[in-house]
Amino acid sequence: MKTVYLQNLRKELDATDDSFAASCCKKLGIPKDALLKLRIVRQALDARKKQDIFYCIHAELTLTDAAAKRVLHDPRLRAEPVSETEPEPFAFGTMQPEGRIIVVGLGPAGLFAALTLAENGYRPLVIERGRPIGERVKDVETYWSGSIREPDPDSNVAFGEGGAGTFSDGKLTTRIRDPHIDGVLSELIKSGAPEEIAYLAKPHIGTDRLRTVVGELRRRIEAAGGEVRFSARLEDVRTVDGRITAACVCEGDRREWEPCAALLLAIGHGARDTARMLFLKGVAMAPKAFAIGVRAEHPQSLINESQYGPMANHPRLGAAEYRLTARSGERGVYTFCMCPGGQVVASASGREQVVVNGMSNFARDGKNANAAVVVQITPEDFGTHPLDGLRYLDKLERDAFLLGGGDGTAPASTVGAFLRNETPKPSCAVTPTYRPGVRYTRLSDCLPDFVTAGVRDGLKAFGRQLKGYDMEDAVLTAVESRTSSPLRILRDTAMESVSHKGLYPIGEGAGYAGGIVSAAVDGRKAAEAVMRIYAPVP
Repeated sequence: MKTVYLQNLRKELDATDDSFAASCCKKLGIPKDALLKLRIVRQALDARKKQDIFYCIHAELTLTDAAAKRVLHDPRLRAEPVSETEPEPFAFGTMQPEGRIIVVGLGPAGLFAALTLAENGYRPLVIERGRPIGERVKDVETYWSGSIREPDPDSNVAFGEGGAGTFSDGKLTTRIRDPHIDGVLSELIKSGAPEEIAYLAKPHIGTDRLRTVVGELRRRIEAAGGEVRFSARLEDVRTVDGRITAACVCEGDRREWEPCAALLLAIGHGARDTARMLFLKGVAMAPKAFAIGVRAEHPQSLINESQYGPMANHPRLGAAEYRLTARSGERGVYTFCMCPGGQVVASASGREQVVVNGMSNFARDGKNANAAVVVQITPEDFGTHPLDGLRYLDKLERDAFLLGGGDGTAPASTVGAFLRNETPKPSCAVTPTYRPGVRYTRLSDCLPDFVTAGVRDGLKAFGRQLKGYDMEDAVLTAVESRTSSPLRILRDTAMESVSHKGLYPIGEGAGYAGGIVSAAVDGRKAAEAVMRIYAPVP
């Protein structure tokens, strides 16, 4: 019995597990009973030919010795033997920590840093300025319903258990290549995510399932000895000889200094007040490039037909996705965080802000598709001071707030009116999903000129790449401003701050990740960096 690895196996859309196994045996020229086990490693949809859409499969097949010999010696198949290798044992540190190991933030980076520490005996303290998932969902819904004009400053789409990713499509795609990825996906599955995320080329969990997964990850942290405090904010840090020695934790009117040996900073890129506090404390940081723009909404049926042609209504295909890129002069323009069958959501985290983002449920069964259409922006556009990007975004989000009417309503336009720079009328084809509502107006009144020009160039180019993308009545909602952090908290190769020993800046807020998986990997690696120094807590 041997296991072989094969790529580019074809699986028809209507195939069952048994029929796919049978087709594999036929392709390999072996009897059905020679295939003992089949494990899909990767499954991607091949829709290049609209008349012939199928799954492209990479798989590990456990075969009888005779069948494996035949397959491995067939030059047409390019099969590879699979060998089991034992991972090297982790080398734990021996120093006893003076004070607690503290994780700040319970988004993907903080969750996986805390989980790794807790399950290895380090009993971390986790502080999260927002509320537990159930309370947080209620707070967000109150804001979206229009019952209040502004979001709760500490319990909103940016702050609370699960971080900003909780109100998203729950995408798990990433461009990084790291051996920790499989471990992150495994932990998500262990906490309730569907098993298919381990092999799908474009896995997602959906905001509805992700909330359950996030809650289970936190329960596992607590069960392993970690302590999680909600409605607890990092207000200050204390240093001795350039090393973090204590963190001031603010819980309501109570402030307490917690001695700490290591401070893992997973604050997310919405915590601008914390970033400013750290800058005043001398923590080294620098401005970085990011992107800003709008959210585009189209009928999901249009996207399906453009991507899948005559097979658009096949029940196995579901809601189609897209990713589009273009140029506007020297700047890149691209779609970001595409949410099939989703909705545009109000993502402000403070007073006098309008911020838009997108999310989908696991089923992706909404009528509209949405995605950010964003334009690259660099420090040359907003300033070279580390906090200039934050100031730039503060103004941009306030301008959108005022243009929307000053009540949380978002400014919006149809694509046609935006391209012609006209005052728009309400769309006749797309009902905006943003709550508490939109106000149709000229988006150029709140966007920088180069962003307006870039989005226009992008929409025209995208209309040539994906039929119907530049449709007259598609809806644009502003402003998409939180694609990534506008600053980077500088760290060395050991993931430690270059200016403050014991401080580990991690995740999206520190400028080192761009999604759920990359942030989780970053948190896990930072935890391991701490574990290489300190021994588990007795």
